[in-house]
Amino acid sequence: MRGMDQVLTLIAPTGSSALAEAVAAAKNALAAAGGQPGPTDWLDPGAACDMPFTGIAGEAAEAAVRAHLADAPLDIAVQAVAGRRRMLLVADMESTIIGQELIDELAAIAGVGPRIAEITARSMAGELDFAASLRERVALLAGQPAAILEQAASRITLNPGARTLVATMRAHGAYAALVSGGFTRFAEPVRHMCGFDEARGNRLLLADGHLTGEVGEPIFDRAAKAAALAELTRRRGLMPDQVCAVGDGANDLEMLGAAGLGVAYRAKPIVRAAARFRIDHGDLSALLFLQGYRRAEFSTG
Repeated sequence: MRGMDQVLTLIAPTGSSALAEAVAAAKNALAAAGGQPGPTDWLDPGAACDMPFTGIAGEAAEAAVRAHLADAPLDIAVQAVAGRRRMLLVADMESTIIGQELIDELAAIAGVGPRIAEITARSMAGELDFAASLRERVALLAGQPAAILEQAASRITLNPGARTLVATMRAHGAYAALVSGGFTRFAEPVRHMCGFDEARGNRLLLADGHLTGEVGEPIFDRAAKAAALAELTRRRGLMPDQVCAVGDGANDLEMLGAAGLGVAYRAKPIVRAAARFRIDHGDLSALLFLQGYRRAEFSTG
């Protein structure tokens, strides 16, 4: 990439043939916008590639390529060539690292699913204050036996690419933290399943073997997530540009904005619109391609 200061990354979901057809079109779009594209560098043949370029601002380059490939099921990102590999991963848990919203799973088991799911959806879309909505949802679980926690935990599934993302970054010296607006009762098992170094979240209070309907204070909310990212960055002796953060909901926006690589993963519309980077089609291993990792460098732990 000598002489090239920026790079366009194109990523196709597993099994797609869209990328092979899109490379030439992306080069043409860059050239038409005034850029000078270099040779294509295949990170994973047929699945992900880098296209270094110069001569045009990154935002203009990305806009040109997105306009040209508007209907293609591809993830597209433009960033500086230097410093792409991050040394800290800070990840949301529910609907990001795992496929579930566990308070909704608890609600379904308790028979109050529709009431809680509606509040969850509005909170994740940014329509409700997260802390207030969490207290409201948990209050609806008051009196439920603690056994429902085990039932909900049994439904946890890792999203595709989650373990590979964490294992690969850690194998290359990065630290990985799980930061959840959900509950530590679930975050700790997920930490072990996926290989994170630590996990933070909210405390669900119990008494006499039943849920009290209360959450431990203070609430671990969007501000707490951003504060955790800042604290971890300082503790590791890093700069914000060396951090990769990923999430899907409105309570992730502050931490995504604070990270050098803040990625909205299959996110709510408000998050997709605000985040500098987004993955709409690929799995979580796409975050590795964004950092310039080749498929041959991937680890599964």
